[in-house]
Amino acid sequence: MKRTALYPGTFDPITNGHLDIVERAVKLVDRLVIGVAINASKNPMFSLAERVEMIEQEVARIDCDAEIIVRPFEGLLMHFAEEVGAQTIMRGLRAVSDFEYEFQMVAMNQRLNDEIETVFLMADPRHQAIASRLVKEIARLGGDVSAFVPPAIEARLKERCT
Repeated sequence: MKRTALYPGTFDPITNGHLDIVERAVKLVDRLVIGVAINASKNPMFSLAERVEMIEQEVARIDCDAEIIVRPFEGLLMHFAEEVGAQTIMRGLRAVSDFEYEFQMVAMNQRLNDEIETVFLMADPRHQAIASRLVKEIARLGGDVSAFVPPAIEARLKERCT
């Protein structure tokens, strides 16, 4: 049986931190599903189709043996994890505040399905400060985001913010 993990997020936009987690996650599984959350309440800068397209373009550059699939999802994370046959949910942790939120989510998710494990990958220290929310704010204010996102994403941010 293929080891399948789900890496969920809004990815608005995908950052170098996200890509670091993807590159490390594919070393642990045979198949990684990147679940792009449909969450209108977060008021995304990029449409769902744009986010999926950007992720697909960036992960296509990753050299690995694992299969990487990008799929949008709406609703309960556990339902989507079951739908894609994930045994594991991958999450990245940057700071203690992430841990507190994720700790609560794991407890709830285990109540919904205790067969699916959550695995946390610590953010590379170079990427610990990167958050999509902050990247968008810097871009909106005309700042340099080149250290936080791949060049193609930087170009799309500049285009969107001018």
